Amino acid sequence: MRYYPESLEKLISELQKLPSVGSKTAQRIALHILRMSEEDAKILGRTISEIKDRIVYCSTCGSIADKDPCRICSDPRRNQKLICVVEETDDVLALEKTGMFKGVYHVLMGALSPLYGVGPEDLRIPQLFQRLNNRDVEEIILATNPNSSGQATAIYLQNKIKPMGIKITQLAYGLPMGGDIDYVDEVTLSKALEGRREI
Repeated sequence: MRYYPESLEKLISELQKLPSVGSKTAQRIALHILRMSEEDAKILGRTISEIKDRIVYCSTCGSIADKDPCRICSDPRRNQKLICVVEETDDVLALEKTGMFKGVYHVLMGALSPLYGVGPEDLRIPQLFQRLNNRDVEEIILATNPNSSGQATAIYLQNKIKPMGIKITQLAYGLPMGGDIDYVDEVTLSKALEGRREI
């Protein structure tokens, strides 16, 4: 038996495809949208529709941007010799909120996971080595998540970068094991960045 009109049920169904959105949350969001003014609902719809056209991935670092290269990579005040390697674009946003990091980023778009068939060629690892070969990089900060996949990725990168003579550091572990960087508060993340250690 259908409880809602078909269009509302379709919206609830689509909202459930979002991460961490179950049926109850999707229902609440859908009903909230229904209660919004027509103009606000249309703005929301247009914004969602336009995001795929307006957002690009930076060809240098791989992060999301509204232009290529992104604002960070094209900022002359950023230290291009210091690259922070992260798993996802969420991690860039989290680190930028600290206001501490003045270098540039490289987004891998995931972590190594042999169990799920994710190897180096499935990530933006070749692009990282291309950057390292084409630039005078002095330090790489490995800011992968402190879980098994993140650690495996950090060890793999360390083994490949070390022979290149580039200084390699890793975030200090004030970060919780098994957690994700984008969920860590700014103070903890700042301290982890400050206390990074060479590996």
